[in-house]
Amino acid sequence: MRAHEAGVVHADGYGAAPQWLPYPTDVMELLPELWAQTVTRDAAGHLTVGGVAVTDLATEFGTAAYVLDEADFRARAGAFRDAFAEAFTPVSGGADVYYAGKAFLCTEVARWIADEGLGLDTCSLGEMTVARRGGMDPAKVGLHGNNKSDTELRYALEWGIGRIIIDSLEEIDRLIVIARELGVVARVMVRVTVGVEAHTHEFIATAHEDQKFGLSLAGGRAKEAIDAILAAPDALELLGLHSHIGSQIFDVSGFEISARRLIDLHTQVADEHGVQMPELDLGGGYGIAYTSEHDPLTPARLASGMAALVGAEFAARNATRPVPLDVPRVSIEPGRAIVGPAMFTLYEVGTVKDVEVDHNASRTYVSVDGGMSDNIRTALYGADYSCTLASRRSSAGPRLTRVVGKHCESGDIVVMDEYLPADLTRGDLIAVPGTGAYCRSMASQYNHVPRPPVIAVRDGRARVIVRRESVDDILALDVVEGEHP
Repeated sequence: MRAHEAGVVHADGYGAAPQWLPYPTDVMELLPELWAQTVTRDAAGHLTVGGVAVTDLATEFGTAAYVLDEADFRARAGAFRDAFAEAFTPVSGGADVYYAGKAFLCTEVARWIADEGLGLDTCSLGEMTVARRGGMDPAKVGLHGNNKSDTELRYALEWGIGRIIIDSLEEIDRLIVIARELGVVARVMVRVTVGVEAHTHEFIATAHEDQKFGLSLAGGRAKEAIDAILAAPDALELLGLHSHIGSQIFDVSGFEISARRLIDLHTQVADEHGVQMPELDLGGGYGIAYTSEHDPLTPARLASGMAALVGAEFAARNATRPVPLDVPRVSIEPGRAIVGPAMFTLYEVGTVKDVEVDHNASRTYVSVDGGMSDNIRTALYGADYSCTLASRRSSAGPRLTRVVGKHCESGDIVVMDEYLPADLTRGDLIAVPGTGAYCRSMASQYNHVPRPPVIAVRDGRARVIVRRESVDDILALDVVEGEHP
C-alpha cells in the first residue's frame, strides 16, 4: 500500500483486498490446507469437526471458544515422529521430536504428547508442572529460557529432567552450584546464536546476533560456555548444541546455514577436547498455512531435506579425517506445526457495520464476542488469518470484511481481510482456523473479559479440556484491604 501524507485511509488501494487474497467463486468453500483434518460442512452449511456441528458446540459450551481436533493433533504429532525417525535412521540412528509447549499446553495435551511418544519442550515452572501432571517422562522433557530462576533449575533437577538448554554463562555457574547441592549431574545443551536471520517477523526471528536468546558463535561466547561445562564434569554433562532460527519458516535454507555452523562448532569441540557430543538440536519454527498465500512444507519434506543436510555435512568432514566423527542424534522442536492447524476459534457475530472511509471506499466491520484477548497475534505481529461463516449456508455474494473484537482498542482486529457472505448478521457463527498456536497461550483478561475454554472433539464426542474462565476467577485474584484474601 502506498503512503499518503494525509494518512493511510487516503492511500491508493485502501479498502481493497490484499494481493494474496483472491476473489472467491464460492464464499462458502473451505480450503483444506487451512483446517484440521476432520473439519467439513454438512448439508445445512454447518461447520463440523470430529463429527460434531459447531452449532451444537456453541449451544453446549458457548462462544467464544477454542475448538481442538484431537485426531488431527495426534496425526500431526505422529507425522513428525515417523517422518524424522525414518529420514534420520540411516544418518544418525533416528531423531527425537520435542513438542514446543509454548505453542499451547494443558494437562490433556501433555497426555497426548506422552501417548504419541514425543518429548516436550518447556520454558517455565508452570509448563514443567503441567508436563508432570500430564504424565510426561521427565527424561523426555527439556527446559529452555533466557532467564531461568534458581527455583526452576532446582525443580528441573529434582524431577530428573532430560536436558536443560543453557542460555548464558551466568546460568552455568548457578546450575553447577545447584547440581552439586543436590548431588546430581545436570544434562545440558548450549543454545548457540548462529547468526542466521530467518525470513520471518522481527519479533520471532531468534538466531541473529542482536537479540536476547543464546550464546554468540561469532563472539566466542558459545565456545566459552562449552569450555566451562566441560570443566565441571561432576555437575554438568554436555549433551550437545542447540539452535533455533525463528518461527513461521517455509524453507530449509536457513536450517542449512545453521546446521553447518553448529557442525563446525561440534567438530571444533571434538578436535580440541576429544569429546563427541551425542546430540544436535536444530530447533523448530516450521510454518503453517494461515491463509491461501502460505505453502508450508510437509513433515516428510522437512525431514528428508534436513537429514540430507546433516548427512552431507558430516560426510564431507569425515572424508578428510583420520578418525571419523559420529553423527549425533538430531532433535527438533515443532509446536505451531502440530497444534496450529488442529484448532480453530468459534465466535458469534454481534454487530455488522459499514464504515465510509472516504467518497470512494467503505469497509464492513464484523464484531465478534472475543478479540485481541484471545488472539493477540494480529495486533502484535500483523498476522493474517482467514475465517468462514460456520452456522448456515448462504447464497449471498462475497463482501470484503474485517473481523474485529469487542475490546476498547482500535487495533483489536482478529482477521484483517476476508471475503464473507454479504448477508452476515448478528447471531451468525464464524470460525477462524489456525489458532492453535500462541492464541490461548498468549491470551489475556483485557477489559476483564474471561478467557475462552478449549473444547476437544474426537469421534463425535466433545469435552472441555480447559474450562472457560469466569468473572469470579478474575475477582478471586483481587485483594481488598480489610477482607480475608
